[in-house]
Amino acid sequence: MKRAIVLAGVLVATAGGLLGAIPARADSINIGIQIGTPPPPPPIVVAAPPQVVLVPGTPVYYAPSLSVNYFVYSGRYYTFHNGLWFAAAVHNGPWTFVEAHRVPQPVLAVPVAYYKVPPGHMKKNAGPPEWAGKGHGKGPKHKGRGD
Repeated sequence: MKRAIVLAGVLVATAGGLLGAIPARADSINIGIQIGTPPPPPPIVVAAPPQVVLVPGTPVYYAPSLSVNYFVYSGRYYTFHNGLWFAAAVHNGPWTFVEAHRVPQPVLAVPVAYYKVPPGHMKKNAGPPEWAGKGHGKGPKHKGRGD
């Protein structure tokens, strides 16, 4: 007895083997599943290594002249973009997604005052994530560009 597998109106296989996707009708439904697909990298373009300044009381540096969250720690570059962490081996990427629990603790401990776009900014009336800005310090003296 032959059995056929039909998924969303498309004949996929029979007991004898795979047939390939043969649409059952012209208005068939397409289904896509993306498991484990990393989020897209941030659109950060840094032509030359930016000037970085040490975050007081930490081993982490930040780039006060950039308009994005940009941190340097232990020879790697980190950015917090759209609620997600990304890392790079060089100043201009390529940026790869990093789960928050894999971001080094000193980077996570940078006070929120050193973020250009603070964590939690996209959620109205929501505070920053529990990992954010647990470091000590009053923040940068100059919050504008430069210096």
